[in-house]
Amino acid sequence: MNQFRFSRRPDIGDKIKVSFEFFPPKNDEMEARLWETVTRLEPLQPKFVSVTYGAGGSTRERTARTVKRILSETTLTPAAHMTCVDASRDEVDAVIQEFAGMGVTRFVALRGDPAEGVGAAYRPHPGGYANGAELVGALKGAGDFDISVSAYPEKHPESPDFATDIDMLKRKVDNGATRAITQFFFDNDLYERYVERARRAGIYIPIVPGILPVHNFTQVANFSARCGALVPAWLAERFDGLQKDPQTHALVASAVAAEQVLDLVERGVGDFHFYTMNRADLVVAVCHMIGIRSHEAETAGSAAA
Repeated sequence: MNQFRFSRRPDIGDKIKVSFEFFPPKNDEMEARLWETVTRLEPLQPKFVSVTYGAGGSTRERTARTVKRILSETTLTPAAHMTCVDASRDEVDAVIQEFAGMGVTRFVALRGDPAEGVGAAYRPHPGGYANGAELVGALKGAGDFDISVSAYPEKHPESPDFATDIDMLKRKVDNGATRAITQFFFDNDLYERYVERARRAGIYIPIVPGILPVHNFTQVANFSARCGALVPAWLAERFDGLQKDPQTHALVASAVAAEQVLDLVERGVGDFHFYTMNRADLVVAVCHMIGIRSHEAETAGSAAA
């Protein structure tokens, strides 16, 4: 596929549901940026927002603080990420109960990356949950939670083939997963083929596309190479020569992401999960272009009329 294809319909925003992903801040400056982002995105009324859990479970306390603040200071519904890396079953179960005690009813269940990061060898904790499917089972056994899991349109880098990858997704579904959220991708044909594989395997939960607005093309291309996501040649051409022109880069990035979403809508997709990178500008722009407007802006417009 060389380009996305779509035709804009005036009522399209009414048919789209979005969710947003944040990561917990590491310092005061990052915390200020996160809450500025939360404040700007809250009026878009997302279905939920997720808060990530660092490699090796390294951000558990910061994740918990961020989720707690979202619950107490916003109208948003948080989904806490959970992983089973470098933790015993008792330790994971205790974290589940900690989040449940806060009032969390949604989780994103992931095996997780090793503490060394993406690409390092994964070794299950000898007394822990071995994978995402077992973690989903633990969550389902602990309460009637809404559980999202990961999916990989280009298959997980560690999977030998798509059959193995789809089998793992099926195990997550059988253990109680509510929906799957994909790793980011830039070729919609790959997503469509992946969904077809899943349906043929008897997987019928929603498979929500993960959308990554390209804040920095060089960084995204490098990360994509590590996690096995294709960067099409046409996408590289869009950003060629913009390394020192951040304003034009942002304009192109928002247009590319909006085109991708609208093309997926034309293919029958209605839910989208945005990887915000704790930045609001591109996500707000994309949502505006696809017809999702701030509830506050709509209220103000009605009052002015």
